[in-house]
Amino acid sequence: MDTQSLIIFLAVGVAAGFLASFIVGGGGLIRYLITGVIGAFVGGFLFSAFGINLGIDSLLIASIIQATVGAIVVVFVARMIA
Repeated sequence: MDTQSLIIFLAVGVAAGFLASFIVGGGGLIRYLITGVIGAFVGGFLFSAFGINLGIDSLLIASIIQATVGAIVVVFVARMIA
């Protein structure tokens, strides 16, 4: 993974974490980054496992949506555990 891809991945994670915290609550840049990055993996897995295709031509927008859904799931699971 080159530097540009890593920066885009982290930016998608921050955006997804921000959107997830806007929906379910929470805050802080580090929390956005952590939940967004973990959410990107979870969202990608869930969308792939259930065969969900968003039908969006923009890969960046589709990635942000998947990561946001994954981050919301991560936050809900973390709240159920704690």
